[in-house]
Amino acid sequence: MNAEEKLICSRICRRGFMGTTAAATLAALTGSEPQARAADRSNATADAVIVLWMGGGMAQTETWDPKRYTPFEPGVRTERVLSTFPAIDTAVDNIKISQGLERVAKVMDRGALILTFQAADLGFILHSRHQYHWHTGYVPPQSLAMPHLGSVISKTLGPRNATVPAFVAIGQNLEIGAESAALKSFHTAGFLGTEHGPFLIADPQDAAAAVRPPAELGNARFKSRRQLYEQLLAKEPVYEYAGDFQRESLLRSADAADRLLTSPSAKAFDLSLEPKKSFDAYNNTRFGQGCLLARRLVEAGARYVEVTTEYIPFRYWDSHENGHERAEMMKQQIDAPVAQLILDLEERGLLNRTLVILASEFGRDAITEGKVGKEVKDQAKQPDVMTLPKHYGMHRHFTAAGSVVMFGGGVKRGMLYGKTADERPCTTIENPVPVEDLHATIYHALGISPDHSFVVEKRPVYVTKDGKGKAIGKLFG
Repeated sequence: MNAEEKLICSRICRRGFMGTTAAATLAALTGSEPQARAADRSNATADAVIVLWMGGGMAQTETWDPKRYTPFEPGVRTERVLSTFPAIDTAVDNIKISQGLERVAKVMDRGALILTFQAADLGFILHSRHQYHWHTGYVPPQSLAMPHLGSVISKTLGPRNATVPAFVAIGQNLEIGAESAALKSFHTAGFLGTEHGPFLIADPQDAAAAVRPPAELGNARFKSRRQLYEQLLAKEPVYEYAGDFQRESLLRSADAADRLLTSPSAKAFDLSLEPKKSFDAYNNTRFGQGCLLARRLVEAGARYVEVTTEYIPFRYWDSHENGHERAEMMKQQIDAPVAQLILDLEERGLLNRTLVILASEFGRDAITEGKVGKEVKDQAKQPDVMTLPKHYGMHRHFTAAGSVVMFGGGVKRGMLYGKTADERPCTTIENPVPVEDLHATIYHALGISPDHSFVVEKRPVYVTKDGKGKAIGKLFG
């Protein structure tokens, strides 16, 4: 491949036409299209899903499940610190959340709060494995390239609008260094085929450019480059040895991208078309703009949209020190846009049929990481006594309890589900919710059974582990 060919290929790929993980997906796939029965949508309460992903591990006692507040002072014992922010009232009498989430507090009467999400115990190299597990329902490694939750929904339900990508992922740069391959491993449709993979938008400000042909190209040159791309792709071993289904799925993905370029639906990606007052209400962060873009895309007909605060090791929610300061910063980033998203969907009559989920890999604690009660002080270097502000906060991975917030999509309003202990370790004591049950709940809202399966290599692959996920029936009216 010469320099010009490489440039052409890179420009087309950059615009999301084929997906950044297409090659990795094709390499792991079988040769035939996976078969599945149709979903029974007769009792579905939602048509679309928006996931607000708090990448890195959101401390539950600093956000949605506040405990006893202990202000910082040099010499305070670490074991005394459960929450570094006081609790605040919400629009629901029996629900309190953490200071710094005042805007979301006002809309909690539109949603349900789950306090007892339990992440699996996957050891101490956690982030990429937990993110894979949460997004696919399966613990890595797997013998198949497992599809993302959004891809399962895209494949099972199909598009809401044929010219809008069914699955859009916003805010995560996949090139982050050592963990890039791990992130790419679940940002894929896996065995379902590239056409159901995510339309990736790392920065919402670039969304309009992603669906606009390069300004210097006319239609003829653009079509010529598309043809050249297919010629180059045909020379790649990963394409040459793939089955017909994978090749066809990849080309269908390109065809869908071409349709989007010339469709009025492309305007949904252009944030400059949003009125200034509305734009400003989401605040000027990348996450805030991502929430605004998610609303516009659901309005236009997207089926599944995920917006992330972005996972980068030791940044954002990945708070291994300065936990209090980091949580304060992150709450400032998410409070206004999350609340505004809910209000906007409600105002437009979309909230009842759009399930909005705010979730993270696991919780955090000042004392334990991974297994509850396992002493890891030497590894994490957390002192018994807090002497500096950087010690103050929740720093260690905690899988025994975590919080998930759900709005709309048929979920009961103003509901609190599950209970955690008020003293350390703040474990789940009522109604645990593992990944498979959380996924079953999401699928239930969409009319997809937890034992829905795809036949791959003559064996069933279920949308929840072994098809045994159980939806939380109490969350629905």
